[in-house]
Amino acid sequence: MGMQAALHVIYPPQCLTCDALVTTDFGLCGHCWRETPFITGLVCNQCGVPLPGDDLGQPESCDDCLTIARPWSQGRAALLYKDNARRLVLAFKHGDRLDLARPAAGWMMRAAQPMLVSDMLVVPIPLHWLRLIKRRYNQSALLSAAVAKMAGLDHCPDLLIRTRHTGSQEGRDRDSRFANMTDALAPHPRRENRIAGRHILLVDDVMTSGATFAAAAEACIAAGATGVSVLALARVAKDA
Repeated sequence: MGMQAALHVIYPPQCLTCDALVTTDFGLCGHCWRETPFITGLVCNQCGVPLPGDDLGQPESCDDCLTIARPWSQGRAALLYKDNARRLVLAFKHGDRLDLARPAAGWMMRAAQPMLVSDMLVVPIPLHWLRLIKRRYNQSALLSAAVAKMAGLDHCPDLLIRTRHTGSQEGRDRDSRFANMTDALAPHPRRENRIAGRHILLVDDVMTSGATFAAAAEACIAAGATGVSVLALARVAKDA
């Protein structure tokens, strides 16, 4: 019996969100899996939100992405931000559940497959240093590191910095979210040389309006990126 098998005899794997026993590490039990809204089927090519209809292999856009200029080319998300997905995100973000980074990155990798290109540079959305001190970790950087490792891509956790403390986006309407993020992100002075000529994959835990991703994408493009794609663990959808 191997070490891993022996550990499973002593400490059987448990569901990520309840105490139910599961067959593999970092898994969900049947009930929690059904309560976790994974995004599948036809999605908006720019923000990853689910769309009605069948996936015919042609890029489609949601109403928001038809009316808002997105500075990135493609976007995907693994989950809808509701039910058990919301509980998982909040536990990861505010509950010190760092063990969730690995399975979450696996779900994100499956969603990101249509966007991945060679020589892509994976970059997290940064926290302001004041928030980083309070939280002690950047959840987006943990996700981006795991995604980059799984995809075999370069990773730069501090490519971008927050130039000012923007506060929380929660409770703001769409216009206020975009206004709050104007010029709030910029390349790190010692990392800017890594952007020119690269396609950047921006990673964050949740996408709502896309304002944070837009600010980050604009900063990358201004520094010479050839293109930007975005990847979120969870996507807020108006009708979800």
